[in-house]
Amino acid sequence: MHILLIHQAFVALDEAGGTRHYEIAANLVGKGHHVTIIASPVSYLTGKDDKKTPSKQVVDGITIFRTYTYPALHKSFIHRVISFLSFMISSFVKSIQVHNIDLVWGTSPPIFQAISAWLIARLKGVPFLLEVRDLWPAFAIQVGVLKNPLLIKLSLWLEGFLYRHADLVVVNSPGYLDHVKNKGALNIELIPNGSDATMFDPNSHGNSFRTQNQVEGKFLVVYAGAHGLSNDLGVILEAASKLMDEKRIHFIFIGDGKEKYKLVARARQMNLKNVTFIDPVSKKEMAEVLAAANTCIAILKPLELYQTTYPNKVFDYMAAGRPILLAIDGVIRKVVESAQCGVFVAPGDAQDLEKKVLWMLYHSDEVEKMGINGRDYLEKHFNRSQLSDKFIIAIEKLIKNYG
Repeated sequence: MHILLIHQAFVALDEAGGTRHYEIAANLVGKGHHVTIIASPVSYLTGKDDKKTPSKQVVDGITIFRTYTYPALHKSFIHRVISFLSFMISSFVKSIQVHNIDLVWGTSPPIFQAISAWLIARLKGVPFLLEVRDLWPAFAIQVGVLKNPLLIKLSLWLEGFLYRHADLVVVNSPGYLDHVKNKGALNIELIPNGSDATMFDPNSHGNSFRTQNQVEGKFLVVYAGAHGLSNDLGVILEAASKLMDEKRIHFIFIGDGKEKYKLVARARQMNLKNVTFIDPVSKKEMAEVLAAANTCIAILKPLELYQTTYPNKVFDYMAAGRPILLAIDGVIRKVVESAQCGVFVAPGDAQDLEKKVLWMLYHSDEVEKMGINGRDYLEKHFNRSQLSDKFIIAIEKLIKNYG
């Protein structure tokens, strides 16, 4: 099979961000298939254009083309839309030049790139697979990013159009199933987020990271991921402020996003000596970061729709064998509680987060067992290799039955 993936935010292992698509693509290549990816040279996490990224690469057998993208993702909503539209057009033009394709794989968000994927699939007469990674535009509307009534109406129409015209809709969380079905999707497959456990060593303690950041001997509370509006990271700063007198506890924020500069300024204004912000690192380097953590935080704003998500970071935390402070309710809470690998924190509640951090500090044996539980559970239920195999079976069936 020759699979074409159009994905503006694609990252390889030496880049910062989620590597779900690289891992699936590598598995496809390992089983003798060919994968071509059209991606952006602009980091979806930082919004910066990496001038050193070549326009064509072959990484672990995966062919990657980087096409022009307007480099102003984080300036404003309008600039963000322009960036999305620029990639939609450039990815379409590049995709026309890719031959002998058996399936086109589109992914959302951003939803605009899925238009290119649908159109290319129809022009080349091959099936169109739409992967839904979050419920855009519903999330954008609920968090207040998308406000214009006309844009909302157009976005909802586009979402429904793509669901109805996809030959297969793949969702990464069971919480999305009803939504996509109600919007018109007919052929739906659940292939949840997970992690490659082999990338992490649960027995490591991240000593080099601790030394480098001068946090030896600290109880490290780590947040790794996007610093965006949805992530509600101000709650962590409030909890850190309440814990200033407990000198053993230190908070690490690692990642980037359009809210980061505000968070850094706020932490400085609050004189939070127990907080460190670190630039994003590649997936290869993330193993050392998580190894240094005593516990890891997953957090989103307390919105009902966010209860449908399976955040990538939770599964990486589990793979690293680290206990989780989970400030997200819903389907991911069921996973953490079934695995007995973390503690639930009331979303949006800094006082509850403070309380749970202190509980973890003083219950080291129980906390260590949570980390072990999480690793074991992930290997049994959310192992990336097994999930990739499920994905391959789904697309082989789709290609075989198409037309």
